[in-house]
Amino acid sequence: MSSTTPDAAAPAPATRTPRHTRGRVPFWAQVFIGLAVGVLIGFVARQFDQAWLAETLKTVGGIFVQLLRVIVVPLVLTAIIVSIANLRQVTNAARLAGETLVWFAITAAASVVVGITLGLVTNPGANANLDTSAGEAPSSTGSWLDFLTSIVPGNFLGLEVSTSTEEGGALTSSPDFNILQLVVLGIAIGAAALSVGAKAEPFVNLTRSALEVFSRLVWWVIRLSPLGTAALIGSAVANYGWDLLGPLALFTADVYLGCAIVLLVIYPIVARANGLSPVKFFAGAWPAIQFAFVSRSSIGTLPLTQRVVTHNLGVSRDYASFAVPIGATTKMDGCAAIYPALAAITVAQLFGVDLAFTDYLLIAFVSIVGSAATAGLTGAVVMLTLTLSTLGLPLEGVGLLLAIDPIIDMIRTATNVAGQALVPTIVAKRNGLLDQSVYDSNTFGGADARLELDEDEVAPAPTTDDTRVAVPA
Repeated sequence: MSSTTPDAAAPAPATRTPRHTRGRVPFWAQVFIGLAVGVLIGFVARQFDQAWLAETLKTVGGIFVQLLRVIVVPLVLTAIIVSIANLRQVTNAARLAGETLVWFAITAAASVVVGITLGLVTNPGANANLDTSAGEAPSSTGSWLDFLTSIVPGNFLGLEVSTSTEEGGALTSSPDFNILQLVVLGIAIGAAALSVGAKAEPFVNLTRSALEVFSRLVWWVIRLSPLGTAALIGSAVANYGWDLLGPLALFTADVYLGCAIVLLVIYPIVARANGLSPVKFFAGAWPAIQFAFVSRSSIGTLPLTQRVVTHNLGVSRDYASFAVPIGATTKMDGCAAIYPALAAITVAQLFGVDLAFTDYLLIAFVSIVGSAATAGLTGAVVMLTLTLSTLGLPLEGVGLLLAIDPIIDMIRTATNVAGQALVPTIVAKRNGLLDQSVYDSNTFGGADARLELDEDEVAPAPTTDDTRVAVPA
């Protein structure tokens, strides 16, 4: 550990405004403009039955999310390899990992209590006007054994092939990846490099350089967020509108209210209890939260979540590169806590099944622990089927809720990502891995500007703490 003393005679460097923000619309404003334009275009496409416009919006939005998903693979792999290899500088790495998982469980427990309470107070299933005979059981369900199969990589990059049936009966196959398997691979390779020692330095340096390249690629894709936001929200409005909300209006309102309570009450309490300003947290994490809302993908938002956690919230890059990908696969307070709790109560009421006190305890257990069992799989439906099957509730209830899933998935994903940013931040704060000056400088809009710094502009000053590394712009 070393430190340097600046030359007293040297003039203080002038503070420069990031090039992207001089004379231009701030990035956060661009995203909101894209959001408004997308809603307008989606309304036009739906109101005037412009199928070609709706399909265009869907295609553009899908391409944008796919770009993020593709870049996630090398970004997560290289980030975790480098962070594990750098653990030789951190004396409490095991404790950090354990504390992160504990806080994941604490906030998940609080979230599921919110979901169960809302369900018991409002009785969304008893007040829903639905024909239960129209429900269909899903073709696949979640299982506790999924965790074991999902952590064992099928190949070097955790790649999979998903098959779907298009109109006309044609089968199409597309490559996909299992993010949890990538995490396992990264940890294994990083641990091997750590074990090899000095001989692995060339490999680690090459991986570190690759990480910088992939990080730059990610930011180029994120710069397309205004366009992607317009396409994604426009597609949602054009294809779904609000027609499907009538029969399940109370259930939908409960999901949004539950997520709002977690976002605006539970998370601020947790932040304040750990000496952090909730306003500063939301200002710093807002770019990722708002993007998660329109993209409906925690994995697609992962690169942006990682960036705001380090650049805006001041979390050590070594720790964040490990904690954020883990959070993106297992920390889902919206999809794995609030939603399955409310959905299970709703389905039970729809089918006239009385739940005992032990059933509510099972809901809480599945929500806290079960998300790990579905970590490598897609969507909240898998988590819901795991909850219903554990309680012995009819799986046909899943089919009744799928119609409105795209609408409620927006707030669920935003809640997921907020939690994925909060937990690493409070763990970093508790362990001296948080740059408090960076955290306290967050303002709405100003935090976006920090993300836009280029390599030739002012970057954060290097830290003298061996457990921290400077975060390059």
